[in-house]
Amino acid sequence: MVIGIGNDLLKIERMAATYERTQGRIAQRILGPQEYEVFLARQARNAKRGLAYLCTRFAAKEAFSKGIGLGMRFPMTWQSVQTLNDPSGKPYLTYHGALQNLMQEKGWSAQVTLTDEMEIVSAVVIVTQNE
Repeated sequence: MVIGIGNDLLKIERMAATYERTQGRIAQRILGPQEYEVFLARQARNAKRGLAYLCTRFAAKEAFSKGIGLGMRFPMTWQSVQTLNDPSGKPYLTYHGALQNLMQEKGWSAQVTLTDEMEIVSAVVIVTQNE
């Protein structure tokens, strides 16, 4: 059963301006530890791809927060959910702390899809009840 659907769009230039203004601290605030490692590696290879990665993860967190119906309120925090990739490249969500407890208690799981283009990124999350 579908519990909720979340969607988020983000202009990459908007995040680029925030990244510059915060001297990169926004990445540490938004990304979980595993995401941050990937971000640094991608940024080192290609700054634009690193920024696109940061944007897709931001959009995924926003979409997820909408899908679970909490917005950015506890137990939903920037670092309590991470979007990682399996070996085939498929994105998946992991949860930590109180958010992980909430997902387990409610018997919820979520699927995420991401896309990025030159100027915009998009994330869609579908939250379902486990059977």
